[in-house]
Amino acid sequence: MPAASSQDKPAVVCVFCGSSPGNNPAHMVAARALAQEFHKNNVQLVYGGGTSGLMGEVARSLVSLSGPKAVHGVIPRALVTISNKKNGARTGEIHAPPQPVAEGEGKAAERVVSDDTLDDGIPESEYGMTTIVPDMHTRKRMMATMVLEGGPGSGFVSLAGGFGTIEEVMEMTTWNQLGIHRVGVVLLNINGYWDGLLGWVRNAVAQGFISADNGEILAEARSPEEVCPKLLEYRVSNGRMQLNWGQE
Repeated sequence: MPAASSQDKPAVVCVFCGSSPGNNPAHMVAARALAQEFHKNNVQLVYGGGTSGLMGEVARSLVSLSGPKAVHGVIPRALVTISNKKNGARTGEIHAPPQPVAEGEGKAAERVVSDDTLDDGIPESEYGMTTIVPDMHTRKRMMATMVLEGGPGSGFVSLAGGFGTIEEVMEMTTWNQLGIHRVGVVLLNINGYWDGLLGWVRNAVAQGFISADNGEILAEARSPEEVCPKLLEYRVSNGRMQLNWGQE
């Protein structure tokens, strides 16, 4: 039987977001609404593997709607806290941190599992399937690879978050500019959270550091309902570099 073409595959969207819920409940509401949009559009989620804050909310919400196979977390081993069996962990048991963890605190304890689960990954749970990788670079590459192997409408989306979130979304924007990938990068701009970043892009265009074409690489959605159409309709910039990245 011939392999399915990319047109037949479901979209795969990587969501970057905070492991904290933030102070404004609108962001958690947006995370749940984004999961509903993914469910309606048969989108598979790739995310950073955390169980708290916006990360946990979007993953848990989509699992509740589409099932655990619709969600794949990727987490570095250093961010997995191994629980001691004397503290009551059973083989394969997964615990969410008791309190949300702020990104500025290193995303400690994004996953707390028993040591018997660490050979291949964390079993399916209310947060989907999770793969444990050795480092942050492997995490990013794996998430990007899953997106690029997805069908039409695949891409990257950012909810609110801190240093890690903005670093991840800007790296994917840069990869687009450099010609490493051709998919959309969308900021879900709830209550103007990303206005400062979008203003910086406009200023960089005005001052000649980013071309006008490349200033459109980073797209904006003002509601969760706009995200899937933005990704599906995304067109690459004429200003992208035409470079040969080999196996990138």
